[in-house]
Amino acid sequence: MKLNRGKLILIPCTLGNTELNKVLPLDNTNCINSCSEFIVENIRSARRFLIKSKINTVIDDLKFHLLNKHTKEYELYSMLTSIDEGKNIGLLSEAGCPSVADPGAEIVKLAHLKGISVIPLVGPSSILMALMASGLNGQNFAFCGYLPKEKTERKKRILFLENLSLKQQQTQIFIETPFRNNHMLEDLCKYCKSNTILVVASNITLESESITRDSIKNWRKKNIDLNKKPSVFLIHKY
Repeated sequence: MKLNRGKLILIPCTLGNTELNKVLPLDNTNCINSCSEFIVENIRSARRFLIKSKINTVIDDLKFHLLNKHTKEYELYSMLTSIDEGKNIGLLSEAGCPSVADPGAEIVKLAHLKGISVIPLVGPSSILMALMASGLNGQNFAFCGYLPKEKTERKKRILFLENLSLKQQQTQIFIETPFRNNHMLEDLCKYCKSNTILVVASNITLESESITRDSIKNWRKKNIDLNKKPSVFLIHKY
């Protein structure tokens, strides 16, 4: 392994339009400034975040590699080439922490296979922050990603996770595309048992943040609009 090799630096970003100094350590900027290349999910939003971070390098002089669900595996290898030249490369998520519910995990895996040092920076994770604020079991939990879109499969998955939470005393955490949040809430209220606890955490770290915990029985009486509000759902049946 070359001694002058660069590193892959995992850079968290804000979860929405909030001040950087409220959710990110100041030292993150120093690490960002050590990078002249970035692997990003969306170049436009990455540029906005880097400008907001007051990066030293002129934004047009930076090099960006696009990594999203459409990226082919063979395309990943060229993204890390500059590390062998002693350059650090930043991996930047669209929101929150890279590689968590994020395609960045593939480039991190490749970095480990190539013996590249991976440096994770501190930043907000909506999943962990929702769990922190839920009052549900934080000793045993599982993040399940997105549930199936198809109604029958979604129902099966909800019932499976609810039953699993009871059997294993395990908090089940999942997310949904923001414009389908209301459908998710409707299905949870429809299929879960009345005594199952549901926590919905929306717009975490923003001024409009809302974290609500209640039984499914009581959720059925609520009239809450989650449309287009990034949300995390947590259930636990006791």
